[in-house]
Amino acid sequence: MSTPKINFTVARGTILHLTRGTILHLTTTRCKARSHVHQILAQVIVQNLSSDTTIGGSFITACQSLNLLSSAAFPLYINNLIKPHTFICNTLLRAFSHSSAPHKSPVIYSHMRRNLIPVNHYTFPFVLKALSDLNLIKEGVSVHAQVIRLGFVSDVYVGNSLLNLYAACGDMGMCGKVFDEMPVRDVVSWTVVISGFKDAGKFDDALIAFERMRSEGVMPNQVTSVNALAACAGYGALDIGVWIHEHVRRSGWALDVILGTALIDMYGRCGRIKEAVCVFEEMSEKNVFTWNAVIKGLALSKNGSESVNWFLKMEDEGVQPDDVTLIAVLSACVHSGFVDVGRRMFSSLVDGKYGFPPSVKHYSCMVDLLARSNYLDEALRLIEEMLFEPTVSIWGALLAGCRAHGNYELGELAAWKLVELEPQNSAYYVMLSNLYAEKGRWSDVEKVRKLVKDRRLKKDMGSSTVGLLECPLEFAA
Repeated sequence: MSTPKINFTVARGTILHLTRGTILHLTTTRCKARSHVHQILAQVIVQNLSSDTTIGGSFITACQSLNLLSSAAFPLYINNLIKPHTFICNTLLRAFSHSSAPHKSPVIYSHMRRNLIPVNHYTFPFVLKALSDLNLIKEGVSVHAQVIRLGFVSDVYVGNSLLNLYAACGDMGMCGKVFDEMPVRDVVSWTVVISGFKDAGKFDDALIAFERMRSEGVMPNQVTSVNALAACAGYGALDIGVWIHEHVRRSGWALDVILGTALIDMYGRCGRIKEAVCVFEEMSEKNVFTWNAVIKGLALSKNGSESVNWFLKMEDEGVQPDDVTLIAVLSACVHSGFVDVGRRMFSSLVDGKYGFPPSVKHYSCMVDLLARSNYLDEALRLIEEMLFEPTVSIWGALLAGCRAHGNYELGELAAWKLVELEPQNSAYYVMLSNLYAEKGRWSDVEKVRKLVKDRRLKKDMGSSTVGLLECPLEFAA
């Protein structure tokens, strides 16, 4: 039997009273436009159905799908006139925590506490997710205290949400404390801790947690593996990365874009570029990040010609390069001395071929390439023409080239620029002093020493500058 069609439109100033069943049917199947939501809202208010949890849940879902949570659902339930059911509040919390307005979630939770609306183990994961996304650790600590006081600390889902809060806010000390105190942990618990350490750049701690997880008999899932592989890449832990790859094979997991790219990045950054290419060839689907991982791996292995060839192959296959791609291939040109290739690519970038303008990192690569190859005047012109303020890495690259090729006059300029940018970094005074010493300009050496003394810097002016001029090339994920 077909459901009769219902006309939402009624005469201005009149409200057609619908049955509860009809309203529920409309919210679940017929609510396709904003005007429908507002007419259903009128029915709920007029017929005093705000306490109906079934209609409420469907209405909130309809509002979420039409981006009307803040303008329709929130004012209906979070006001001083009604005391909504816990289910309604949790549904609102869940909807807002996955919306563009997560800041409403803490307001809803405060409303629950203020009006003595009972909370349960579904409440806390939603509000903690919103606090994590908003990086509100102070409010999160307060909710944590309420979790303990109300006896929900033993719930693994609540515990995992607390872990995620502290990890997202960068407090790995509290994250570790919560983890150690959890009576029950699952693979998600371990994954959050590993991911948190990885995001904080503490790759060794991430890998320690991963090994501890394995020793306790918990096997990683795909999300765990991706985060652990990133830690392996950052720390150079090839042995653990190989174990993860073997685990992927044993588990029969498909090499999707995320997992496959993580493996390629790990092998490339650990110097095993052949294995990285093998993984690439096994993958049925690739994206720009996958190609970038191979090109970066080749650049890091100082295989400039292959890096450039892969870049050209990427273009031939119709994959649009991004800014990271160009940083990687320009870096490959730097380490292989491919000045003409680098010039052509940078010129194409400036001309808009790739759809985005060069960033300061692209300029830094180009200055480095020109300076290393003794095109120092061209490097300086590029610095003077760029729209960005030159960074430490740019002046450092120019200074390194000047010292390598004996251009002390330009090197002096670059060294003073470094001192201006970071006046508290004593290493730059060492460079400047050594430049003067190499030319026998002892009075200038004394001036630099006096400057160091006046600025109360502690670096020994006789120390070596070996390694200080290296400009590491960092790649964004």
